[in-house]
Amino acid sequence: MELENFLFDDVKKISNATFRNWKKLKTSPNERLQTRANKRYSKKRIFPVEYINNKDNIVFLQKILDIVDEKKIDIFSVIYTLSFVLLKNENLLEKEHIQKVLKDYENLKIIDEILTFEIPKDEFDILGLVYQSHLNEGKKNITGSYYTPKKIVCNMTKDFDFSKGQLFLDPCCGSGSFLLNLNVENPNLIFGIDNDEIAVFICKINLLLKFKNIEFIPQIFHLDFLMNKSLVQNHFIFEKKFDYIATNPPWGAMENSFGDVFQITSGETFSHFFVKSFEQLKENGVIRFLFPESVLKVKVHRDIRKFILNSTLLSSISIYDDFFSGVTTKYVDILCKKSSPAKSFSVFENENKRIVNIDSFFETENFVFNLLSDLDTSIIQIVKNRKFYSLKDSTWALGIVTGGNKEKLKKECLPGYEKIYTGKEIQPYCLKSAKNFILYERKEFQQVAKDEIYRADEKLVYKFISKKLVFAYDNEKSLFLNSANILIPKIEAMSIKTVMAFLNSALFQFMYIKLFGELKILKGNLSELPFPEISSEENEILTSFVNQILNCDDSQKNKIKEKIDAFIFSIYELSNEQINYIKEVVNGKTN
Repeated sequence: MELENFLFDDVKKISNATFRNWKKLKTSPNERLQTRANKRYSKKRIFPVEYINNKDNIVFLQKILDIVDEKKIDIFSVIYTLSFVLLKNENLLEKEHIQKVLKDYENLKIIDEILTFEIPKDEFDILGLVYQSHLNEGKKNITGSYYTPKKIVCNMTKDFDFSKGQLFLDPCCGSGSFLLNLNVENPNLIFGIDNDEIAVFICKINLLLKFKNIEFIPQIFHLDFLMNKSLVQNHFIFEKKFDYIATNPPWGAMENSFGDVFQITSGETFSHFFVKSFEQLKENGVIRFLFPESVLKVKVHRDIRKFILNSTLLSSISIYDDFFSGVTTKYVDILCKKSSPAKSFSVFENENKRIVNIDSFFETENFVFNLLSDLDTSIIQIVKNRKFYSLKDSTWALGIVTGGNKEKLKKECLPGYEKIYTGKEIQPYCLKSAKNFILYERKEFQQVAKDEIYRADEKLVYKFISKKLVFAYDNEKSLFLNSANILIPKIEAMSIKTVMAFLNSALFQFMYIKLFGELKILKGNLSELPFPEISSEENEILTSFVNQILNCDDSQKNKIKEKIDAFIFSIYELSNEQINYIKEVVNGKTN
């Protein structure tokens, strides 16, 4: 396929810069996209084990899926048939309000073979479980559809009180896990919205089964909550105000651009859901959302953090250790109130509670939710009080993006080739031996920095993807791939080796973990690290330590690193308690 004929829907999956680079190199987009591991196209099914009460019921789920696949039956008709059986078993099928709800789904077929199935009675949402098990990984990845485990829902809704007729909304209710777990006697107090028609149907049936002794029509609506209100024909649900709003929103970039939330620039779906939901809260109302853990620190989510800090009363953050099936990120829930901002909030983690000062969130330019303890804050303040320099005026560069490593990298040094390092060869202070060689023809590369940066007499290189700061020294004018970034520091009274000593030190590791905590080592974050004013003698001592590391064998390196750490600790006059805590954090023995 010619690049100019590349489908627009496919172009949206890559950045503009990448598209321009592919065009420059005459690279096939199809070839590029097909070589990427992309869950959006995965047909694999994953049982949502975190949503299952009894693992023995997987046999039932597999039996249903086998029939769907073998006979190519519409999953909606399967769900409809199971609903028919459940309602019949509860003697509800002939009731007038039930028939009124089912009338909207008369086009669906009853699957005779499924009528004879014995449906498990020990699942709180067997219909949602069947539907979630049927959805393939690609569909879930696109829609962000991962239903919430019951224990998480119960924790998020346990304090909601309906004794005075309070109203509840789930703006992306799915099959109704939040609605089903509310401690409410009157179903007319609860509302749900979802853009998935099957999920809406399941939610209605679930509520009819839960409130089987009450005649009512579930207030669950098949709508897109993020749709611009002017496009929704003034549905009353968008004008209503609620006492409680809680949900697990879809995670990921918005598929459409009709969101009208000007405060959110990232395009992140869950951020749009939060802001639009907040608009529908009553004064002093409560909103509680389940977010990926990345919302706390990752730069792209700066917008929603800023909104929470400036527009809400942040009440609590709960941290969970679990994962959704098929998803590798942990999650947190954030509870806010529609009231004036507070000075502190509660953090719940592993059944422990602590109070965090909100002022700590203003310690970084991106309003990182760093959840600092009092001890964290005391150490960070000591370091910041000594700030005299930063890396903001330094020279930064990316490693080379070749546009085709398989073709351009060689494992042996051919005529005209030279060594090139990757992030894997970067270790604290020193580089491991290069394993790749390249012909340095700048015009053939997809992305390349200025030649004088690569060929600088001295430079620091660091791993871009890393849990810790890892900086190495290069004075051989070496080349690096884009898994490594380059820094030529500009700090008066500090040699480049002294700067590296600070960056590799346990203290600066601690600062980076606590202030930023990202898996990417970003220029913006590094630029915020506070360097102290030191004497020429202190500079010479640290430079000397680094020279020793660069020239000794591996058996001696750790001892010298410990001397560097001790010397830097002494500059800040840290106590033994603070030093021991810093070491525990850096070594992963405490959060």
